[in-house]
Amino acid sequence: MHHPQITPKFAPEITPSVEELEAQERRLVFRQFTYDDAWALGSLLVELARERQAPVAIDIHRAGQQLFHAALPGSTPDNDAWIARKRRVVERYGASSYLVGARFRAKGTTFEESSRLDPDTYAAHGGSFPVNVENAGVIGAVTVSGLPQLQDHRFVVEALEQFLSE
Repeated sequence: MHHPQITPKFAPEITPSVEELEAQERRLVFRQFTYDDAWALGSLLVELARERQAPVAIDIHRAGQQLFHAALPGSTPDNDAWIARKRRVVERYGASSYLVGARFRAKGTTFEESSRLDPDTYAAHGGSFPVNVENAGVIGAVTVSGLPQLQDHRFVVEALEQFLSE
């Protein structure tokens, strides 16, 4: 199955624009987000990661509660630390961790230089995407860690596109 919007594994990475990243967030909105939705989405991410033998950890949080977590072969405890740091960026900014970093880069600076936030607590690196619910806003985050940051971001976006189209 070929998805034209998904970059194949070893193709050169084309960095998405801030506008493209913002469009993803406007498009990938849930009508609701239940415990069952978290399980189904997390399970889809695990299935996709297994197919690719991706060494990732996967996490879904809603309103401060961890609803899903999985660690696949090759992932390490460090991935859980990255998940927490990326998720905090989504919770604080209401936008994907990759988009937050991209907005700082677009201003000619970096998140680390200009956010005034502790880099041991917050990481504006790709891989955490907001769980945005119609008429409620951002209520949580879906996060992947273990691949290069743009691939982490694209992996979550691909899973959300598939999940929300079903």
